[in-house]
Amino acid sequence: MATTISTNGCAAPNHAVNGASNQSGRDHIVLFPFMAKGHTLPLLHFATALSVHQKSLRITMVVTPANVAFASSRLPASVKLAVLPFPSLPPLPSVVESTDTLPGPALYPTFLNATALLREPFAEFLASLPSPPLVLISDFFLGFTHGVAADAGVRRIVFHGMSCFALAMCKSLIVSPPPSVEQGASFQVARMPEHVRITAAEVPDTVAKIADPEDPVTRFIIDHIGESDERSWGVLVNSFGTVDEDYVAPLLSFYQPDARAWLVGPMFLAAAEREEEQDPEGCLPWLDERAERSESVIYVSFGTQAYVSDEQLDELARGLVQSGHHFLWAVRSATWSSPPVDVGPRGRIVRGWVPQRSVLAHRAVGGFISHCGWNSVMESLAAGKPVLAWPLMAEQHLNAYHVADVLGAGVRITDVKVAGGTVVERAEVERKVKMLMDAGEEGQKIRKRATWARLAAKSAVSDGGTSHVALMKLVEELQRSYCDVIVGEKDHRANRILLAEAHASTTV
Repeated sequence: MATTISTNGCAAPNHAVNGASNQSGRDHIVLFPFMAKGHTLPLLHFATALSVHQKSLRITMVVTPANVAFASSRLPASVKLAVLPFPSLPPLPSVVESTDTLPGPALYPTFLNATALLREPFAEFLASLPSPPLVLISDFFLGFTHGVAADAGVRRIVFHGMSCFALAMCKSLIVSPPPSVEQGASFQVARMPEHVRITAAEVPDTVAKIADPEDPVTRFIIDHIGESDERSWGVLVNSFGTVDEDYVAPLLSFYQPDARAWLVGPMFLAAAEREEEQDPEGCLPWLDERAERSESVIYVSFGTQAYVSDEQLDELARGLVQSGHHFLWAVRSATWSSPPVDVGPRGRIVRGWVPQRSVLAHRAVGGFISHCGWNSVMESLAAGKPVLAWPLMAEQHLNAYHVADVLGAGVRITDVKVAGGTVVERAEVERKVKMLMDAGEEGQKIRKRATWARLAAKSAVSDGGTSHVALMKLVEELQRSYCDVIVGEKDHRANRILLAEAHASTTV
């Protein structure tokens, strides 16, 4: 059974999820993120945006015990948390309830399988509600939620944490695998616009392995996700029309005919930036000291999950120093003890929490070396900061292509896929940092496109902007058809029972 708490940490009885028991579910939205920071944060921002712009709604986010503190510290008090016990599945350590706390990548498939065991407690939670909620918005990885929601008469909207561009590309590449081409040669992707041409190096590893039934992640997708994604009522997307509208139609071609894509991002801007970022390492005061030289600092971060070898970190450090630019670098490695060169007063290496959005918005910061996780891409575009794209895993190579080659708001670190022990040398780091940060023609062109993206992002979430309108219409459309869905599902369940009884009477 789920425990329900308010986001101020106070325990509440189960019925507190819906408030008074005589309320219908017409004003209740349930969110269920996957237990990874990159997947959870956008839905936390989305919940906040709903609470800001749709004050009549009651919102519940489903979490597990170890994720309560992270969620509650980033949500308004009006959003409630329903806490489900995280399943035990050896050899996964009992303290691990989020991908960023995994001891190593080998346990990732086990973690995925553990999340699938949340099906029964989640079904009990939905059954405990006085009325079916207006909608369930849940992560792609939590495929079981589609069937549970359907059985309860609830529509499900799926969330991937990816752009329309990357998601449509992945689905197209799965259905129509890339042709055999020479190394480095580009090819057109089925269903995508003609200008979209990628190389084999940009195909995500998970997509390349999707035909291998022995791959554990592929096995999980087949066994626990199946067609739940494509059968969803709609797709929630952390993006905005100016950068992603050309790829909505290709994406929706993989879903049921009446499905919609709801582009409501950048979600942290849609949330009115309510969340106050903590700065325990003093990054912002350090930047303040360099603010006299606007856009003189390059910020470096590869996110919370990507693995970067010590050898690569050494080369990166040397390249940053050789570039002559100031840099602020968030390092997550547990094995890399110190840089091989003296970074001097120009460099600051931080191993704790970095308030990334505030850092990117700082006037001293002029560029971002990023792994191109989509959340980081959204934050850099919204801040108007050009990206030195250094993708490492998942769909990040597609995001890098999108930002640098399609939007023109960045440059890629190298044309060679960084994998299999390949190390980007210091000279390449130095050259690309100077291209991005110096006042050359190429850098100026990229900077102008980044400024364009910032204005477009802010316009999208403003009153009357595409993302703001999409947020309003999403709720309106759900509420308009709520009663029809509930009645229709009740009739459907009744028909199923009658058919089952008739079948039983003829077979006895």
